[in-house]
Amino acid sequence: MCESSTECTGASASRRTLLGAVAASAAAVAVPLLSGQAAATPATSADSGLSLTLLGTNSGPPPLAARYGISQALVVNGRTYVVDCGRGAVSQYLRAGLSMPSLTSIFLTHLHADHIVDYYAFPLLAAGASGAQGFQSPVDVYGPGPAGITSTVAGAPGPVPGTVDMTRLAGQAYAAAPTFFMTEHIGIDPATLLRVHDVLPPTGTGASATNTAPAMAPFTVMENDDVKVTAVLVPHGAVYPGYAYRFDTDHGSVVFSGDTTPSPNVIRLARHADVLVHEALYPEGLAALGLPQSLIDHILATHTDVSELGRIAAEAGARTLVATHLSPGNPAATTDATWRRLLRDSARRADFGGRMVLGQDLLRLPVTGRSADSR
Repeated sequence: MCESSTECTGASASRRTLLGAVAASAAAVAVPLLSGQAAATPATSADSGLSLTLLGTNSGPPPLAARYGISQALVVNGRTYVVDCGRGAVSQYLRAGLSMPSLTSIFLTHLHADHIVDYYAFPLLAAGASGAQGFQSPVDVYGPGPAGITSTVAGAPGPVPGTVDMTRLAGQAYAAAPTFFMTEHIGIDPATLLRVHDVLPPTGTGASATNTAPAMAPFTVMENDDVKVTAVLVPHGAVYPGYAYRFDTDHGSVVFSGDTTPSPNVIRLARHADVLVHEALYPEGLAALGLPQSLIDHILATHTDVSELGRIAAEAGARTLVATHLSPGNPAATTDATWRRLLRDSARRADFGGRMVLGQDLLRLPVTGRSADSR
């Protein structure tokens, strides 16, 4: 069912000459930045080139009516790569115009509930379905390996599972439905359509559950004819491992920060990226939520203040920054106009001359490299 890999290289030596200098530029065509938001352009799995769709942009486990949970989709040459599977990811995937047969890989940045709650819903609901409703070929899944610590959950003794074991246990927990379907000869075991890889940092980094994000060079997670995916560890409280991912294609490059405090690892990973998709926190906005001070202190210590985003983008040399995983995500607490003002101020203070995009659910951005822009 699953296969474990330490670095999950899965590389294809035949991949097109990838990026040379990873030229970077984002052509967020027809997407107004820091102003009134246009209606989302529907995505399509038939898209050629490279496009990014934000499926959900909310932070944190508590559900919101106004925003779906954090999830993104990259379409590369008609194949779809999903990064994180927050609440509603499956529904948003379809609303975005993406087809299940196009789903090639799922990447999980870390195993917090708001990033994985819809993960097993993809195979459970779509595996073996006919036509455009499901996927019939195996989907590769890449996610954090075991943390190397003991579970404190009642009734679940032993080590905290990584992505491989989490998937196996989910399959067991949801075994009733596929068993009933298979008994009636109308379904298959969802796990047979997943190839799951535990991603662990390279040996020698010194990383551990007590040293979660030491300075490191990006390492290869996978490579095929469409894309090369590299990763770095990022600091996010007790989470280990937690990753930022970079997707390099012949059409451009996109980086996802995952959940993180400001990190030199992210800046190194995002060097000259076309698009840096980065989480954003507005501390003052948390005050309107009535949260316990201990929780506010935790959020402040484990996320990135929106005021830092201009500096991060400038130091990385990214050409477009997309703010997502918005905290607070509730427009009643922090309006879109406020977010856009904060992004403008952050860019101005850092003298960042690129584009700052406020993430919204189902926002689609075509992405092109600098060489394509100059043609």
